[in-house]
Amino acid sequence: MTPEELKARTKQFALRVMTLIDSLPNSTKGRVVANQLMRAATSVGANYRAVCRGRSTAEFISKLGVVVEESDECCYWLELIMEGGLFPVEKVEDLYQEADEITAIMTASHKTACRNR
Repeated sequence: MTPEELKARTKQFALRVMTLIDSLPNSTKGRVVANQLMRAATSVGANYRAVCRGRSTAEFISKLGVVVEESDECCYWLELIMEGGLFPVEKVEDLYQEADEITAIMTASHKTACRNR
């Protein structure tokens, strides 16, 4: 997958999360989870764009580490949505799968970059 394809994929992920968040209940737990998930999901794409503009190997590796952390955090918030009954599991599973795949891709890239440093 090219950097441009990953930029598009992470942006689509954020947009899909934004749609989900609009459907979450307007309760205390719904708002808290929605806010946290929104921050993490939008951070994935924004930080990946920063990775692509990295000025050094160290900066590239550091920012890629942030992307890994944020995408994994998305998995956590999506798990809470499903397990906490905030939204039907079958409507969140695909989004969770995408977050998990993005995490795996970015983790593999991070490990490779660290190994090649």
